[in-house]
Order: sequence, then C-alpha cells, then structure tokens
Amino acid sequence: MSTTQSERLRELLEPLVASQGLDLEEITVDSVGRKRVLSVVVDSDSGADLDQIADVSRALSAKLDETDAMGEGEYTLEVGTPGAERALTEHRHYVRAVDRLVRFQLTEGGELVARILTVDDEGLDLEVPGVKGRKATARRLSFGDIDKARVQVEFSRKDKSSKHNDDNDENEMEEEA
Repeated sequence: MSTTQSERLRELLEPLVASQGLDLEEITVDSVGRKRVLSVVVDSDSGADLDQIADVSRALSAKLDETDAMGEGEYTLEVGTPGAERALTEHRHYVRAVDRLVRFQLTEGGELVARILTVDDEGLDLEVPGVKGRKATARRLSFGDIDKARVQVEFSRKDKSSKHNDDNDENEMEEEA
C-alpha cells in the first residue's frame, strides 16, 4: 500500500474508529489473488468486544462505500484487534500491557524478558523473573533503552485473582445446591 493511500485511509477512518471509543492501531492492504483485503486493527484501554468490532466494521464499510479511498475493484474489509503477541510501539500499548510478560530487544543489544509493573512518561518498572529458584528482581527501563518489545503468551501463569474467583464460584454453587 502506498504511503499516500495509507495516509488517506487513516485520515478517513480514524475519526470513525475514535467515535466508537477505539484507537486505530494499524491499516494494511494486501493483495490476495485478484482481490484486495483491507485489514484494520483497533483497540482500547479496556479492549474491544465483538459488538464494538461489529459496530466499527459497519461504520467503516459505509464510509468506504461512499468514497473512492479503495479505488476501483473488489476488496474485503477485515476489522479486528491486535494479536496475543502484539508488538508494543506506542506509550498506550505499554500501559495496556501492565502485568503482562514482555520480551524486550534492547538498543544496547541483548534481550530481556520481564513483567511490566508500571508505566510513566520516561519508561517502565519491571519485574524480572528469577532463574533456578532465585527471587524475581526489580528493574527500571527507559523507553530509549527499548528497540523492540512484544507481549508474550503465558500458558501456565495463574491469574492472581483466579483463585479468589474460583472460591467465589464454589461458594455460589454450594448456595444454589
């Protein structure tokens, strides 16, 4: 997609996405055979549910139908949210990733995997997991020290509140029985 088309699409679609209470994260146009696919990625601080995705998809589709932003020819519009292993590129992405495990590529070289505890304007407070039975350690990382950052999927981590919630569910079940 040309920069001009990308900029034009962003200018056209971003106000509609914002009116739905969401942020426009990414726009891509890919060719799939003879058809084109316009992918729009949206998100918010609280995430986006299926109803919001459907609403924004209808609004974007209507706007694109009344303009020539996609030019001639068929295209498919896909609206979704960032993937589980999203790249963190904006300050708001780091804020949304608080309490998540992130793999950082550092500008000085090297790599760090740590959990984001807090985010401010200068950088991040992290918890670096302990290795071989050692306790986790705290570390401060400024945004200038980060070359790339990507959220990691955790399959084995128990949510701190899940035990409490499980206990509540059991209590509710016992009361109903």
